[in-house]
Amino acid sequence: MNELITLNDKTFEIYLTEAEIQARVKALADRINVDYKGRKPIVLCILNGSFIFTADLVRHFNFPLTVEFVRYSSYRGTESTGRVTKILGMKSEIAGKDVLIVEDIIDTGYTLSNAVKELMRQHPASVKIASLLLKPEALKHDVACNYIGFSIPNKFVVGYGLDYDELGRDLPSIYQLKE
Repeated sequence: MNELITLNDKTFEIYLTEAEIQARVKALADRINVDYKGRKPIVLCILNGSFIFTADLVRHFNFPLTVEFVRYSSYRGTESTGRVTKILGMKSEIAGKDVLIVEDIIDTGYTLSNAVKELMRQHPASVKIASLLLKPEALKHDVACNYIGFSIPNKFVVGYGLDYDELGRDLPSIYQLKE
């Protein structure tokens, strides 16, 4: 595993190893298995960043589920644009159903708060959120995250699905922008 990587014009250093991530994913799945025992939720993967986390997480689940995908865009480079654009919506009806949103990272919370408001208009039985990463210092919108992998500082990260200008998603570890 490389301690430093370069993507385009930026250098990143290792922050969370693949082993640390996988151990935490398993621990989150164990908690979710208890909470969803006897239920059949819709697992809602927020693309693009959470596709790897979602895939690893659902493989540990011990209950029936369906998976749906939505895609929102709010980033350009390393900065949030402050606007959320829905690019891909889900197909399933969610009225009366349990929904588990799986997100890669919550920083300002703007994208996720908009997604939850949209989902609530469809009257699901419940909505819970699992996020691999949370940046408490960056949070500007009230988002009730039920399952948090890691709380991290307000620094830009890549890897394990997260990208910098579409690069780095394939890295098995998570790297932080080197200052």
